[in-house]
Amino acid sequence: MQHPSWPDTLTRVPYWVYQDAQTFANEQQRIFEGPVWNFLCLEEELPHAGDYRTTFVGRMPVIVVRDDDGEVYAFENRCVHRGALIALEDEGNARDFQCVYHAWTYDRQGQLKGVAFKEGVNGKGGMPKDFCMQAHGPRKLRVTTIFGLVFGSLSDEVPPIEEYIGDDVLAKMERVLRRPVHVLGRFTQALPNNWKMYAENVRDTYHASLLHLFFTKFGITRLDQAGGVVVSESGGNHATASIVERVVPRQEAYVGQGFRSQENEFKLRDPSILDTHEEFGDNIGLQILSVFPGFVLQQIRNCVAVRQVLPRAIAATDLNWTYLGFKDDSPEMRRVRLKQANLIGPAGYVSMEDGAVGGFVQRGIASAGALDSVIALGGDNAGSETFRATEASVRGFWKAYRKYMDF
Repeated sequence: MQHPSWPDTLTRVPYWVYQDAQTFANEQQRIFEGPVWNFLCLEEELPHAGDYRTTFVGRMPVIVVRDDDGEVYAFENRCVHRGALIALEDEGNARDFQCVYHAWTYDRQGQLKGVAFKEGVNGKGGMPKDFCMQAHGPRKLRVTTIFGLVFGSLSDEVPPIEEYIGDDVLAKMERVLRRPVHVLGRFTQALPNNWKMYAENVRDTYHASLLHLFFTKFGITRLDQAGGVVVSESGGNHATASIVERVVPRQEAYVGQGFRSQENEFKLRDPSILDTHEEFGDNIGLQILSVFPGFVLQQIRNCVAVRQVLPRAIAATDLNWTYLGFKDDSPEMRRVRLKQANLIGPAGYVSMEDGAVGGFVQRGIASAGALDSVIALGGDNAGSETFRATEASVRGFWKAYRKYMDF
C-alpha cells in the first residue's frame, strides 16, 4: 500500500497509520521487539522461586519467572520444536516448563533441558547425533526492575531503564510507587480500536473533563485546575497531574459552552467515593503516567493501578488492568481503594467512555485513510508544560513513534 507522505509536523497524524496491515506488522519488529522496555508484570506477583506469569510483548507470548537465584527471567512462550505455547496458565509455580505437545522441557531461564525420545526407542530413531540442545531455545529477553515493576526487552541497544524513562517522569513514578505494593485485583478490557488510539488517549489531557462527565461534574479534574504535563526528552514518556480542590468550584471556564458535564443534574447518593485520603504529601488528586510503548500508571484519588496496552489486531487492543494497594494499608484504606476502584475501568464512573471512544474513532475514519487528525492544542511543542490545555504529550508519543518507525 502506497501511503501519502507523513505531514512534516507533529500536529497532524495520518489516519492510515491506524488502518494499515503492513504498518501494524512493522510495529511488532521496530517497536515492541525493538529497542524499547516493555512492561511485563510486578515483582510482587513473583514472590517465590518458581512463581511465574504469562504475558505479552506486543503480540509475542512471554513467560516471566523467578528462579532460585532470586532473579527474574523472561523468555518467549514458544516451544522451539513445533511452536506450541510452553505455559498455558496465566500464573503458577513451576520447577521447569514442559510443552504439552511433545514434552520438550525448559528450565526457568528458558534453556532447553529435555527432549522426549532424544535417543530414540530401542536403539532406533531419535534426534540426530549432532543435535545440540544449547543451540535451541526460545528468544530470551533482557529483564530489568524499577520500583517493583518488571520490564523486558529483546534488544541489546535499549538504554538502562532510568535513562529510557528520563529523570522527570521517573520522579513522578517514584512518587506513587515508593512503598511496597499489594495486588488488589486484575482484569482485561477488550478495546475495539488500534492500540495507538489508547496510547494517545492516556496522554491526552484535553478530553478528560469533556468526555468524562463524572470528572467535571464532581470536580475531580478540570483543565482550569493547577497542574501540568511532564514529557521526557524522547517524547514517548509522560506524566500529567492536577491538584485536588476541597470545594467543588463554579467552573466558570466550562459554563455556557454546551459541554455534557454542565447539562445535567446528576448527584451522588453516596458521595463518600470522592473522599480523598492524602497519602503522597502534595495534594495531587490525579496523576496519569505512561512509558512508551504500552505502560500506564494511574493515581486517581486513592485508586492506584497499572495498565498494560497490548495490540491484538489492527483494530483490536487488550488493556490489562492491575489494581494496587500498599502493604502498609490499614483495613480502612483498603476499603477506600476498593470503593474508588469503581471510578475506573470498563464500567467505571469515569473511564467507561474510554472503552468506547476509540471504537468511535476507528469507525469514523473508515474511509479517511488519506486524511489527517489535528493535534494542535497548545501549539506544536512536544515537551513539558506548566498547564494542561495542551496536546503536547500526545505529540510526544508521535515524536517517539516516528523515530522508531523511521517515518
